Amino acid sequence: MRVRRLAWSTAVFSLATGLSRVLGLVREMVAAYLFGAKGAINAFTVAFQIPNLVRALVADAALSSAFVPVFSELLEKGERARAWRVASTLFWLLLLGLTALTALFVLVAPLLIPLFDLPAGREGLAVTLAQILFPTVALLGLSGIIVGILNSYEHFSVPALTPVAWNLAIIAGLLLGVPQADSSEGELYVYAGSIVVGTLIQVLLPVPWLRGRDGTLRLALDVRDPAVKQTFVLMVPVMLGLGLINFNSLIGTLFAARFIDPELAPTAIDKAFRIYMLPQGMFSVAVATVLFPALARLAARGDTAGFRATVALGLRQIGFLLVPASAASAVLAEPIVRLLYQRGEFTPDQTPAVAGALAAFSLGLSANGMILMLNRAFFSLQQPRTPTVIALGTLVFNTALYAACYRLGIWGIPLAISIANIAATAGLLFALRRRTGRLDFRETGRSLVRVAGASAALAAVAYPVWRVLDEALGRDLLGQLVSLGSALGLGLGTYLVSCRLLRVRELDTLLRLGARRAGR
Repeated sequence: MRVRRLAWSTAVFSLATGLSRVLGLVREMVAAYLFGAKGAINAFTVAFQIPNLVRALVADAALSSAFVPVFSELLEKGERARAWRVASTLFWLLLLGLTALTALFVLVAPLLIPLFDLPAGREGLAVTLAQILFPTVALLGLSGIIVGILNSYEHFSVPALTPVAWNLAIIAGLLLGVPQADSSEGELYVYAGSIVVGTLIQVLLPVPWLRGRDGTLRLALDVRDPAVKQTFVLMVPVMLGLGLINFNSLIGTLFAARFIDPELAPTAIDKAFRIYMLPQGMFSVAVATVLFPALARLAARGDTAGFRATVALGLRQIGFLLVPASAASAVLAEPIVRLLYQRGEFTPDQTPAVAGALAAFSLGLSANGMILMLNRAFFSLQQPRTPTVIALGTLVFNTALYAACYRLGIWGIPLAISIANIAATAGLLFALRRRTGRLDFRETGRSLVRVAGASAALAAVAYPVWRVLDEALGRDLLGQLVSLGSALGLGLGTYLVSCRLLRVRELDTLLRLGARRAGR
């Protein structure tokens, strides 16, 4: 019953998140049509990296990961009034602190952007864009508290849908505002402003769903409460662990801009990353988010056996969902990129660069999803120091890989990231086993081997199907839709049949869930 309930919650969250990710791809398609992957858009890509890093360090996911275990533990103990007082205190402290931090980074942006060695004329543009984007840091800090509260009450759908509004606001800004701009720089300013407006909407949208809970957010600054201090104590290593991942991305962008091609490489990698994040957002983020409150409660109760079983369940679910996605995006990278991006300012000569980056990212897709799950396991134990140390080691290893792989060209940067992600997953698994005792490696490994075999069958069917139909139908929009859609559809069917023949338990859980819901 518990497995089915978690699977259903994951499915609902996946659908909600999937809708936002699809709209995110639509946003990227619109941006690719308007700006392409060459030229001034690379100044925007670079400018976005620094506020994105600061956001990861002190806001959004980092804050939520530290806040949920503390808030959930207070709820579990029946201290509901105190839990809401702690949440209110953190809300106002973050509003004040992150607003000051935003102002500071707006001032120092002219000192940071030159590190990327952008071409003449792009540096000032990137500075102004970064200054426009920095307020998102403060806004997403508040979002971390709101979303953390809702997730602690196992309410996932509305927080998952708020990015839908974010994407819609940006798409509207691009479609309505860019044509009114009188210069290429003005068009990019519209893009940045639309992101800020979308972020404000994202913060405010879930607020009504806080009503009807055990309390409300109110003006409170009870800084002496030990739970407030505990949240910040947890947040320091959590933000370092998650922030190091984004700092790693920042270093990758620096290598791409300084040593490969500043007029193409940063945005080509970013465009590939946006496609790569679609299955990540639909599946691994969904699994980890849904299981996180359950892991926090199990850890608070001291139920080690239940904790281990839940972690293993999450890893198997992520493998079942992401290994086939990795296989499909690797063998069909070029037609995927061509269908999504190649129109308007995104010309055919830009497609191979983005496709190569997507194929390289695909190698580490499953590993990256498992990292998210394993990090949440350590956060639930309120022991974030271990993933922080491993993230630091991964950063050093990944930087060495950047230095070795950038010579391969644009796709060398995501290849380095994928290899580092695989190493980080192995390190986290080893560390968690030492912390919690025996993990069910045998069952999980057996499941992943079977899933890998089924995914190989998917790739073996999907690529030749696409190749034959692509040659027969041509590359107009309808032809691409039919050839790629048929390849993905037949590949998915092959994967499911193969999983059935190989007796993959995760498929049986999915089928039982569907039969149960259909019978209602």
